Parts: sequence; structure tokens; C-alpha cells
Amino acid sequence: MFAFIARQPILDKTKDVFAYELLFRDGKAGAYPEHSPEKAQYISEHFHPLGLDDISGEKTSFINFSSETIISRFPTTLNPESVVVELADNPFAQTGLLEACQHIKRLGFRIAIDDPMMLSAKHEILPLVDIVKVDLSQIRFENIEKNIPRFLDANVKLIAEQVDTQDQFATSMDLGFDFFQGYFFAQPEARILRQLPASKMNIVDLIGECSNDSFDIDRVSQIVERDAALSYLLLKFINNPLINKRHKITSLKHALNYMGEVEVKKFIALLSLTNLGDDKPLEIIHMSLVRAKFFDLLAAKRGLKANPPIGFLVGLFSLLDALLDQSIDDVLKQLPLSEEINDAILGKTAEFNSYMGLVRAFEGALWMNVIKQAKVLDIDQKQLHILYNQAIVWGNGVRSAISTHFPRAPVQS
Repeated sequence: MFAFIARQPILDKTKDVFAYELLFRDGKAGAYPEHSPEKAQYISEHFHPLGLDDISGEKTSFINFSSETIISRFPTTLNPESVVVELADNPFAQTGLLEACQHIKRLGFRIAIDDPMMLSAKHEILPLVDIVKVDLSQIRFENIEKNIPRFLDANVKLIAEQVDTQDQFATSMDLGFDFFQGYFFAQPEARILRQLPASKMNIVDLIGECSNDSFDIDRVSQIVERDAALSYLLLKFINNPLINKRHKITSLKHALNYMGEVEVKKFIALLSLTNLGDDKPLEIIHMSLVRAKFFDLLAAKRGLKANPPIGFLVGLFSLLDALLDQSIDDVLKQLPLSEEINDAILGKTAEFNSYMGLVRAFEGALWMNVIKQAKVLDIDQKQLHILYNQAIVWGNGVRSAISTHFPRAPVQS
């Protein structure tokens, strides 16, 4: 169980999530932390730790291990079907590491190494390695092109790291990489000034309703009921066991009576975002969900007003530029959001700028930035980890409710 952790997605060629790399705040250089039994018990009792399934959902977890841990203290309670062992240290100079890796392979684990210069093809450890990660910022593309055949011949999968733009994704895929780590998928593919299609106007109307102080249930019901897909998805969201374990919700008015106005506004906003981004990688929606819940929890902790749920809406809509391939200014001109929400999304509000800096710190495992924003917001940094963990679990649950109705992104050619 882990309390202080970040995760970074690793995507395949279709931009679907293949795995998450887990980065531990209390482990050296993000590696697997080794706690005494007393400290582990204390963390378990005070910080609501998560299991790997909570953190990564149904996806594979990449976990860095120091050579010392692999050689003498490897945690064999981990599941080899869902965990990839990533070597945190240079594998070429560690006495006993080769034998330890052979043992780990016999247990059924896959092994990955960070090899920015692609040198492992010259080392005896290569036959044990299943995955090699290459940092695009540390090696020239022509050197990658020259070295890739050796890894392909050895049946080694390749992950490109630091893939932060759509161009880098396209180039690394052309070079022969299998997987891609970085936030390229959360960037617009092309900033094109265009109007939202007429088919999305129902969604635009819903966005306006969920951001109003008032709530016109009859108008919202009319909008939802004239679109069978919207109606179905809204009820599926609201009946997600993570959100509603007791009562079967059968209509929007029933949901309003049972859940209350604020919670229904959140789910209408969530439904709207899902339909706006129905041709984009699901991970963008997932990131938006985690941000929405995290901002909502932060706003509650800070005592901000809850109706409309501004924190939730700002987090949820923070990646609209990537969803719609437009500048955020152009997107917001087409949506009937309040001035307060627009200003927050545009970075004009100090409060929400801190939220944004904080969530990016968690997404990037930038722990010093977490400490900085904790001071700005006057919230204990360990409490921030608890809130972010809650947001991850909530996001995983909602993602599971929508994933079967969300088209996969097309394979890039």
C-alpha cells in the first residue's frame, strides 16, 4: 500500500494507455520505497494509502527498483502479471544484479531498463530485458534509427520517453517505437479556428446549465431527453457503484432529488466533456476527471462556494484545448461558461493558478513544487497526497463507467 505517489501514463500507438509508471515520493529517485514495519503501519493508519489496483486501475504498473532492493530485498508479493520491474540504476556495473534479474525473470516478471544511449544491446543483460526506455531528449534521432534494429532483432519492446509534442509522437512512431511516455496526447494536434459542429450544440447548452448559479431542471431534462445517447450515459454515470451504491436512479429528476443539485451539475458537466472529446484518447478525459475531483476537494478544503461547483468545472475543462484542437481562448468564446470559470481556466485567478501548479506537480512527480503550493494554499502537503489519491480512485471509477462507450482513437499511419 502506498500513500505518496505519482503516476505517468505510457501509451501505445493508438494512444490508449498501456501502463503507468509509478514514482514514489519516499523512495530514492522515485524508486520503490522500503519502509520499516513501524513506518508502514503508521502510513497505513494515517494517510489512506492505495494499492496498485487503485493507482493503475486495470493497467500494468512500471516500478523502479534500486539494485540493492533487487539483489537482496525484492518484494515477491507483487504480481508479475501486472508489474514491470524497471531498473533504476545503471545495470552495467552492479555486481550480483545479473543473477538477481535472472531470478526475477524466473518468477515471471518482465524487466525494463532506462537506456538513453541505447547501449544495452552490447551487454549480457539484454537477453533478460523485455523493454528498453529511451529518452528522446538525450539522443539524436539518427542514432536511434541506427540502433533500433538490434533491439527489434532481440524482440525487445521500445518506449520513447519525454514525448511532449504531437510531432515527437509521430517521429518516434515512425522510428519504430512501440510505446510513448509523455504528455503529448494532452496537447492540441493543430490549432485550428473552427466552430463547434451543430451536433454538439446540445452539449454546449448543458455546459451552460451546469455552470449557472440557478438550475432549470425542466430545461436540462428537455436537452438530455432529446438525445438518447446522452440520456443513457447520464444514467450510467449516476448509477456507477462508486458514486451511488444504494438506489437505482431512473431519471434526471430522480437524480436531482436523490443526489442534490450540485452533484447533478457535476455529472452533467462530466457528460458534456465526454461527448465533446469523443474522438480523442480516453486518457485526456481521465486526466480531466482526476483534475476535476482534485480541484473540487481543494475548493472544499479552502472553503470556496460549492454551487456552481467551480473547482470541479475548472479542473474538468482545463484540457479543452487538447480535446478540441483549438486555443483555449477560442474554445471558451464558444462555450457559455461564467466569467469566473473562464478567468480561472485562462490563468487569471491566483487561487486556481495554485491548483493548476499543484496538479501538474503531481502529474510530473515534481515534489518540491508540491511543497511550494502546499505553503501557498496553507494545506499540509501530506493532506494534499490524500486528496490526490482520492481523486485518482474517483477518476478510475468514472473511467470504468464510460470506457465501453468511448471510441478508441484511430491508429496513426
